[in-house]
Formats: sequence, C-alpha cells, structure tokens
Amino acid sequence: MVVQSLCLSPSNNLIFRNNNNNTTKVILNQTKSEHRRDFSSSSQTTIFRRDLVLLGLTSLSLTCPPFSVTLAEEEPKVASFVDEINAYSYIYPVQLPSKKFVFKWVESRKPERYSSAAPLSPNARLRIVSERVDIFDNLIISVTIGPPNSSLLKEKDKSKWTAKNVADSVLAEKSSLRVTSSERSAESSVLDAHSDEIDGEPYWYYEYLIRKSPNTMSEESGIYRHYLGSTAERDGYLYSISASTLSPQWKSMGPLFEKTVSSFRLVSPTENYVPPFKDPWRFW
Repeated sequence: MVVQSLCLSPSNNLIFRNNNNNTTKVILNQTKSEHRRDFSSSSQTTIFRRDLVLLGLTSLSLTCPPFSVTLAEEEPKVASFVDEINAYSYIYPVQLPSKKFVFKWVESRKPERYSSAAPLSPNARLRIVSERVDIFDNLIISVTIGPPNSSLLKEKDKSKWTAKNVADSVLAEKSSLRVTSSERSAESSVLDAHSDEIDGEPYWYYEYLIRKSPNTMSEESGIYRHYLGSTAERDGYLYSISASTLSPQWKSMGPLFEKTVSSFRLVSPTENYVPPFKDPWRFW
C-alpha cells in the first residue's frame, strides 16, 4: 500500500489513505510499556500514542502531508562512503528499485580535517567533518567530531559511559546558541538509547527529536526533525553520525536510516588520517 496520508478520525482511530483512495483504519493504543528499541526491527501493525510524538503530530489534525517515500520492506540499493582523513565509514541508501525511487544526495560538505571543519557551537568544540543532503526530500546525514562533555561524561573509562549520557553529551555540544540545561531539554530529547560492542569497542546508539522547529510553518503544523545517531570514541574524541528527516517522513525513512547508522564504523587509519588533536591551528 502506498501511503498518501495519515489522519486521525473523529472516533480517535488512525486512517491510512493510499493512492487509490482506499483507507485502512488502525485502533490507536493508549499506552506502551518502556523498553529498549531495537534499530534493526520495526512494527507496522500497531500504532501507539508515543509513535505520534515521534511523527511530530503533537497537535492531532485531520489533514496530513504526503510521504515522499513509500513504506517499503525491500532492501534498498546502497553506496559505501569512506572518509580516510578521519578514518570512518558508513553506507547510505541510493535507490528503492521496486518503487523507482532515487535519492538525490548532494555532498554538501566534503571530508575535511577537524581543525578546518565547520563548528556547530560557539565554543567550536563539536564540528561537522562531512555531510550529505537530499534537499528535495529533506534528508541529512552528517558526521561530527568533538571532545566529550566533561560535565556529562565524568568517567575516564569509556566502558562505564551510558548511551543516554553519550547522547546528551553530543546534543549539549550541538546547540548553536548558549542555552541553559533546561532550555536545551525543551529543545531536544533522547527517546531511546543503547550500546553495543563491535570489534572490542563500544558504540552508543540513540534516537532523538529536535522540538525546535526548522521554520515558522513547521512550528505551526507541529512538524519537527527526527534523528538516529551513533557515536564511538577514539583518541579522546567522540565521532558521531546522525541521520534525520522531518517527522511526517519518519515511518518511511526511519528503517532506511537505521541501516545507515548501524553501519557506522571507525576504520583502521591510513597515511591520510589526521587526528583531531593534530595542528589545531591549521585551517587548510
């Protein structure tokens, strides 16, 4: 079924409308027990109130924007990306063959050393070292590097760090304005977080929502950006990938971004590797 809209009926049920104008009604569950979300699985048979929050539908309306990508269980065609300057890799979707859908990725920031990368905060600790965007479908995949926030990650031993604290550390350094902790919590929140060990190294995975609207129109419609992220540590710095889109597209794009975020790896450095701490004054 190609989903064209997702709406709430007067009887408080969800209505899915496809391109043939056929509708499917789903009973809206009232509660959902807390548990760790597995990024490798998803449910398409039950809709929960918490899922509405993830979709950005905080104010329930009878009209919904269309999805630009259909719900799909097929394996997408992917491309591999390797940044030898910063020594990491990941895969990202490029096509959904059965839907004849092609992603329109543009490399908005080519890989560059930490010292010359664009800062994300006034203190310039967290910086974007590479980024690709699909402007047409409002998709962003970016990789950032920055030191841990010592007020949130107090332990020197990274094996004792929790995924929630790592996520909070990255988000704290990501704010573009100087804000208090309470203001930052109101702007963004971590929905789920867990960790895994890969090749003997911990990786922390998390899902979060940025409530600060990207524009006035989005603010009025209750549409926000929804993110998946993964972080690993090397040489005293946090290497993080984030993949995001607007909330109405999350049901379709979320499963694809799960594959991207789960594929993120720190790779063995080559002669092109430049550690973040090397020549911090160098801007070229």
